[in-house]
Amino acid sequence: MTMHTATHLAQPATAISAAIGSGLIDGPTRQKISDRLEEIAIQAQRRSAAYSAQTALLWSRISKSLATGKLMRPSLVMLGYRAFGGGNEARAIDLGCAFELLHAALLIHDDVVDRDFMRRGKATISALYRDQASASGRSLADAEHAGNSVGIIAGDLLISEAIKLAARAAAGSDSEAGVEQAFFEAIEQAGAGELEDLLYSLGSAAATTSQVLRMEQMKTAAYSFQLPLQAGALLAGAHPGQAEAIGAVGCQLGVAYQIIDDVLGTFGDPAQTGKSIESDLREFKSTILLALASEDKEFAALLSGFREGKVDAGRIRHELAAHGTERFARQLAKQLCSRATGSSAFLDLPEEARTLLHQCSALILERSS
Repeated sequence: MTMHTATHLAQPATAISAAIGSGLIDGPTRQKISDRLEEIAIQAQRRSAAYSAQTALLWSRISKSLATGKLMRPSLVMLGYRAFGGGNEARAIDLGCAFELLHAALLIHDDVVDRDFMRRGKATISALYRDQASASGRSLADAEHAGNSVGIIAGDLLISEAIKLAARAAAGSDSEAGVEQAFFEAIEQAGAGELEDLLYSLGSAAATTSQVLRMEQMKTAAYSFQLPLQAGALLAGAHPGQAEAIGAVGCQLGVAYQIIDDVLGTFGDPAQTGKSIESDLREFKSTILLALASEDKEFAALLSGFREGKVDAGRIRHELAAHGTERFARQLAKQLCSRATGSSAFLDLPEEARTLLHQCSALILERSS
């Protein structure tokens, strides 16, 4: 397989505690992505101001949460793009921003599904409008409905903007259709994963390990790792087979990322994660921890009692610890990372891309937030 030589790749971060995105791109590129996201939000705000002051205000509030995270998805787009010798970084930055806008939308919608009004210790968009409705005298139920309704609208606006931006980034390139298809697949896979996550939470028993892994592949790995890498590579002119190869590596890393997220959701430090250690349990989330522990019949029976309101979350968390689920889950994540970085697809990638994906793997396994 013939590969292009990678150029201008960022040096990997030296500090394991650094955000994954910061370890994959250089500071100037990160700033360009942040500036572009701010510009996109301002443009949307100005357009909407011509016909709806309330929509302009909503965009103003949305913009405060953009470009403040790890920018992991734009970073992976840039990695895939640079690994295959892409030469028009403005296109790649727009494509990366499209994935970041999609991510912001999915987070807002996920909070609505999970009935969460706080994310990492901060009020969500839904919470702002819930409190506004409450202050005007609405009941709690009506206020929460109003807040969540605005959350759905905000997510829809972001997805619309993301689609337009992805199409603009790909327009006129030799790989236009492939890039657009990768982006549309990211939306489809994320929606399918969210649906399965919700339906598993309504079941009387925990999802199996294989079901959880498949759901996490769709819900997180596809749009966060696999398809940003794949779309970036395609935009640079990589052969579809080459793009699929780097995407396949990203898929396994993405599932490992979500497994560690499951671990932190139950055994992490809330001061670092910004999330309660019992929120996943209270929402009956089908995490890899529950799937592993439920292979034991006694725990499965205990979990059924929890879902019927007969057992408290603290007892379930204690039993998860006693079953060694954290250790098993971390081992599984490590195996996935090892398979990804030892696969034939990985070995066929340019050296610079392999270096950064190795660094990404290390950051995934060591992350604490």
